This record gives sequence, structure tokens and C-alpha cells, in this order.
Amino acid sequence: MILHQLAHLAQQFEIFAFEQHLRRVQVASIFVAIDGQAARPEASLDLIFEAWARAVAEHGVGTGAQRKDFADDVDRLAQELEDEIQRLGPRTVAAFVAETVVGATLGAVPAVDGYFRRIREVCDRHGILLVLDEVMCGMGRTGTLYACEREGVVPDLITIAKGLGGGYAPIGALLVSDRLVNALAQGSGAFLHGHTYNAHPVACAAALSVQRVIRRDRLLENVRRQGARLEDGLRGRLGQHGFVGDIRGRGLLWGVELVKDRSTQEAFSPQLKLHSRVKSEAMKRGLAVYPMGGTLDGERGDHILIAPPFIADAPVIDMIVERLSDAIDAATASVTAS
Repeated sequence: MILHQLAHLAQQFEIFAFEQHLRRVQVASIFVAIDGQAARPEASLDLIFEAWARAVAEHGVGTGAQRKDFADDVDRLAQELEDEIQRLGPRTVAAFVAETVVGATLGAVPAVDGYFRRIREVCDRHGILLVLDEVMCGMGRTGTLYACEREGVVPDLITIAKGLGGGYAPIGALLVSDRLVNALAQGSGAFLHGHTYNAHPVACAAALSVQRVIRRDRLLENVRRQGARLEDGLRGRLGQHGFVGDIRGRGLLWGVELVKDRSTQEAFSPQLKLHSRVKSEAMKRGLAVYPMGGTLDGERGDHILIAPPFIADAPVIDMIVERLSDAIDAATASVTAS
């Protein structure tokens, strides 16, 4: 399995249209989930996303109260994708691209249950590729090797990176389904592409060693076990916090969304840079976190992303919860006082 994955090394985030698919595609459009929105190129293969699609604008995710609203609306979201495909013409749409669990931009937000299964059905009905970006959420970070295992779907292409090499070497990979590989093999027999350090032997060796340790030490089990502890700790300490609007995530990838008003989910002013203040307060306490702003619309909204190492034990998880909570208290006190 691991050697087979490494054999398909390619550029991170690379998207390609295989020749047999292009024989029936007249003008390729690609839906891409970006910050909970869906974007597409207007009418070309140049992958320049120039216009927002009129529909499919939610990706089945959202922040705070929005996700609760989507939970019973999977059919509507799938129908919006179907309607947009019909508007464009099914023969013009090449792929649907999304993060399985949205990482930095939204703060560890999984899609609502059943969303990806319905999207897979829509894609299959029209011969559209399903491409999942698991650079951040894949390779064990959310408790399974691939985050899409929890969604019950198998994509046509999937990108992986961070957890593949564990930070010991720069490496990313594009995993390709047998269907696409067979199409290439039966066509030209080649996929012409390249990268200066493609399939670098040192990076591949490092990644292979990382994957062997993860399997040997049963680290995915630890990710699930400590992830549950982290969730309990965050909800117990911050679940009723006056300035915490949502706590979400999976495995050892969790986000805490900060709001000015819990009842309305109103965001703090972007000028306050609350997420940066939390980062500074956390660093004072010896805790490194991943702060981001623009959670709601690219400008408003603050969240903190937490991604402990796979080897974290219970005392470390408890320490993270304590220090993060103290940092949020200090940061929110500073902005409300001013």
C-alpha cells in the first residue's frame, strides 16, 4: 500500500485531466470548494478561477450555527450542485474539488454527515471527477489514514503531503484511482509532467520510514484516543465560554471559533486581530497554535487551529487545553477592556 502510494508521487495540488476524459469534455469547468464556497473557471482549462458559481456556494460546511443549519439539508446541497452542472452542461464539467476536512481557512470543519456521499453520486451520474485535497487532514491527522474513509467515499484523485513525511522531508503525493491510470495506460501510455525534485529518493525514504513508524507504533489509534480526550477537554473548558462560538474537528485536528456574541455569532472586528492576540498569549505560555482570520467571509471572523503530534499523551493534551484556554481568556480580556 505505502510503496504503491509513493509510486504515484506528483506535484502538490496538481490537477490533471486525463486524455480519455477530455475526449468527451468540450469545455472543462472545475468546481472548487474554497473557504466554504464553490468557484470555477469561466470557460477554460487554464485553472484560473475567475467567477463564483451561482449555486453550490456552501460545500456542506460552515461555521458555528451555519453547520447546524446544513445538517438536515444534504439533499438540497447536492441538488444545488446538480442544478449548476445542468446549467453549465454536464459535458463541460471536468471535476469537483474539495478539502475533506477544511483546515486552515475555516478551522478544522468537517462536512455534514452524508454530504460527500451525495456529491459522489452526483459526480458519478455525470462522469465528473471527485478530487479531494487531504494535504492537511489526510495521512492520519483526523484518525484514519485518509479523512475520506469516515465519509464513506473513494475519490478519483487525492492529494496528500504533511503527514506523509511528518516534517522530516518535503514531500507531497497525488494518488490516482485505477480508473484514471487504466485510461492513461490504454491511451498514450504516458502522463507527461514533471517537477525538479519529483520522486526524490531521500524524501521518499523519509516518508516511507514515517509511515512504518505510524503503523508499528499504532499511532492512528493514539490519534483517535487522544483526539477524543482533546475534544472532551475543549468542550469542558471552553464549551460555555462567552466568546467561543464553536468547537469542531476530528482526530487531532481541532478548531476553536471566537465570536463577540454567542447568541448571534457576531464576529469581532477584524481590526482587533484577535486570532493573533491568542497566538501571542499562547506563545507566552509555551504553546504553539495556528491562528487565522477571515473565517466567515475572508475578512471577518477568528479561529484557532490545534494540531498536536500523533505521539501526544494524556498529560500533553490536558496541558494544551489548559494553556489554550488561558490564552483565549487573556486575549479576549484585552480586546473587551479596550
